[in-house]
Amino acid sequence: MTSVTSLTDQVHQHLATALTATLPEAAADPLLRRSDRADFQANGILALAKKAKANPRDLATQVVANVVTGDVIKDIEVSGPGFLNITITDRAITRNLAERYADDTSRLGVPLAAHPGTTVIDYAQPNVAKEMHVGHLRSAVIGDAVVQLLEFTGESVVRRHHIGDWGTQFGMLIQYLDEHPGELDHGDADVTGEEAMSNLDRLYKAARKLFDSDEEFKTRARRRVVDLQAGEPQTLAAWQKFVDESKIYFFSVFEKLDMEVRDADIVGESGYNDMLDETCRLLEESGVATISNGALCVFFDEIKGPDGNPTPLIVRKSDGGYGYAATDLSAIRDRVFNLKATNLLYVVDVRQSLHFKMVFETAKRAGWLNDDVTAYQLAFGTILGKDGKPFKTREGVSVKLEDLLDEAVQRATAVVRDKAEKVGLTEQEIVENGRDVGIGAVKYADLSTSAVRDYKFDLDQMVSLSGDTSVYLQYAYARIQSILRKAGEARPSAHPELELAPAERALGLHLDQFSEVIAEAAKEYAPHKLTAYLYQLASTLTTFYDQCHVLSPDNAPEVVENRLFLVDLTARTLQRGMGLLGIRTPERL
Repeated sequence: MTSVTSLTDQVHQHLATALTATLPEAAADPLLRRSDRADFQANGILALAKKAKANPRDLATQVVANVVTGDVIKDIEVSGPGFLNITITDRAITRNLAERYADDTSRLGVPLAAHPGTTVIDYAQPNVAKEMHVGHLRSAVIGDAVVQLLEFTGESVVRRHHIGDWGTQFGMLIQYLDEHPGELDHGDADVTGEEAMSNLDRLYKAARKLFDSDEEFKTRARRRVVDLQAGEPQTLAAWQKFVDESKIYFFSVFEKLDMEVRDADIVGESGYNDMLDETCRLLEESGVATISNGALCVFFDEIKGPDGNPTPLIVRKSDGGYGYAATDLSAIRDRVFNLKATNLLYVVDVRQSLHFKMVFETAKRAGWLNDDVTAYQLAFGTILGKDGKPFKTREGVSVKLEDLLDEAVQRATAVVRDKAEKVGLTEQEIVENGRDVGIGAVKYADLSTSAVRDYKFDLDQMVSLSGDTSVYLQYAYARIQSILRKAGEARPSAHPELELAPAERALGLHLDQFSEVIAEAAKEYAPHKLTAYLYQLASTLTTFYDQCHVLSPDNAPEVVENRLFLVDLTARTLQRGMGLLGIRTPERL
């Protein structure tokens, strides 16, 4: 792997050296940033002048005199009260991009994090024996993108899918299955995810109908819950059937989402059953939790209910049953002490923020979370319909996730088919591209919005070839591939000796920011910062096309090669960035 020092870091080092030469006793940050007045602007002189009790503009002039120019920095001038405007040499831009282009590891010169840790990320949490609906989309899509970003920066990532596989409803389901054997038995025949969920849905409705109408069955079902919690073998075997059938369905949905979900990463609520009693004992013995009205509770002075009294986190109910808090706290213990996590990340609906705030605080009081181990909820907002209300069907129920994904692929396939004849796509390519465009459109719409914000689900806009959509980015990538195919014998090759046109410089400087954006998006768990960068990259490419013809016969051979190099690196950056978001880039579109 080749780690490439960005132009930002190179300029930063030049300025830091000049600042030290000007004021040897002062350690100062140049406060470098991109600027529309020049390539970079440094604002650190003002703070330094205040400390040194000097005139900022005079100090800036002294610093400029100590800056080495010619190789990286072409020009530097004082602006306003003491800002520094910096212009980079064309040679430095092309040379830096050539180093990124030469990195054949698909990293494009992006360095690994200096001090990677171990992050356990909890995301994509469907419920056993229940259909996944639109509310499950964000946790899966955001979580998967964050996993890719963290792993790309060198973090050790442990994936955890905390599925809902425990609870009183399983007593009803297991008892019904026991009395109606064979309902989930399809022998050696493979079933689709749709068939698996159809079986579960049919079974659930029949069990619920009997539960509501037959008091004796209801009594037997409740006894079965006790058997399940006690680990009675026959009951556990029946419960496992429901879990296995549900996994067939889960995997089919995640496959449609083009997401890798491994069986070993699925550790549901049941996975922590053996820890619940000890978790409660540790909390009670340490004084973190106390008995209140028969329940084991943790109180917080700052968290109060409508009546003004403190609202507790109930770890164990008065009837001896365990709540979600006991499971979540046990999961923290497992992730910290067994998996050796340094970071715990929960991609969970913003509406659960209070619960996790109390859980994390409880874990801190117990000593399970500390300065060395942190927990963070990556809270996400709601998906809204075009009317700005929570996305529902006309009947007022949540939209099934499979139906939503199928419709997205259908819409995208229609868009692809409309352009197919012009591009010369085969039927197989139309189908494959329709899938990649449709799923990419859904993911991008989600990821291009800051996670905590709500967003409107509008398929017409999502599959549009214009605007901030994944299709626009995919089309930009495919257009570059078309140019490369038409290039004939000309090959991409960097020519640092060439002077760059303004549009070439703009594209080159934006490409150089890739490393910084990746680092920032990973550190802040913010995929939307990567989508914003990629959209701007595609927009900058469009301007480049308008102003700089790549294959024009009027161009000298070295100009053609250098422009092919620029667009090919742009394509690689688009492909790498989109890949980190879980979005594919078709070669022809």
